Amino acid sequence: MRPDIIKMQPCLGQVTCIMKNLLLWGLVFAIATSFGVSGDDIQIVCEESSVHIKWKVNESMSSNPARLLLGNCFPSSFTNMSEGYAEAEFIYQLNDCQFKRMGTYKYLIYANTLTHRPLPKPNAPSFTYPMRCVYDRPKGWAPNYLTRATGVIQGHGELAFHMAILNQNFSGPAESNVFPLGSFIPIWAEVDQQAHQPLVLLLEECVASTTLEMYPDTLTYPLITNEGCLVEGKKTFSRFLPRYHSSSILLHLQAFRFAVGEEVYIHCKLIAWDPEDLNESRKACNYNKATEEWELLDNPKKNRVCQCCDSTCKGRVKRDAESAPQGLVLKSVLGPLTISED
Repeated sequence: MRPDIIKMQPCLGQVTCIMKNLLLWGLVFAIATSFGVSGDDIQIVCEESSVHIKWKVNESMSSNPARLLLGNCFPSSFTNMSEGYAEAEFIYQLNDCQFKRMGTYKYLIYANTLTHRPLPKPNAPSFTYPMRCVYDRPKGWAPNYLTRATGVIQGHGELAFHMAILNQNFSGPAESNVFPLGSFIPIWAEVDQQAHQPLVLLLEECVASTTLEMYPDTLTYPLITNEGCLVEGKKTFSRFLPRYHSSSILLHLQAFRFAVGEEVYIHCKLIAWDPEDLNESRKACNYNKATEEWELLDNPKKNRVCQCCDSTCKGRVKRDAESAPQGLVLKSVLGPLTISED
């Protein structure tokens, strides 16, 4: 077997995924699976911004090439072969054919489906074949989450911040802004460092309220207090998840009993900070229910900086982040979301 060809098993039919290029931003590979029909050969080549597919179809599928589809795209070419077979070829850009793009911790995934539709919609296809092109996530890439759950960010300076409520596997925006009591609300935040020195992103404070704007008499429910202590983790199983990059932070927030059934907003204060200068005033701390102790997300050997979470944290601050011209501090609002009792 050539080193640039991989046969994925198990599957119905022979699936060949060709590793085409080692790109500047990562190794490209394809994953394909099929359902319902055996004996079909499908060869997939994922390139930097396009896909090349050769699909060997049997006689029952080859009578009408327009019934063979990649997403909503017809074959780029169709060739009749001997012994009752034909070959449909698809050559398209990844922004064509209704490819769906998703981002995970490490990868960008472009997903689509090959189908054979002997009858037009709304009739179901007779054959479906999901395929994906998976790429290493480019450095600094951030998804454009344009949903109701996207944060309204107010900051200053040259750093670009992003914050959103995601779906349960952190691969895309939340599909709903309604969360049953006790379910998890995945929250993601990131700072685009660009040419700035390495930074670590921290959530210094987060509170829930029923209003988009905060006023002195606004009723709030504390989630993160004391300069980075996830106090909600003492009541629920809320916790910061391990980082995939210092400039991003992931929070698994368990839906809490506050303003159940009403619109809720989560107000957060974010800080981009020197990763070598974590201290009592610049930290991200989880509560470990098993040990009943606080733990530093970024370095368990320095858990001592979290010991103040049950009292008052007043650590050493190297510089005044509130007035820093680099724009190291911002406030973000997520929502509205609704916590239901269902």
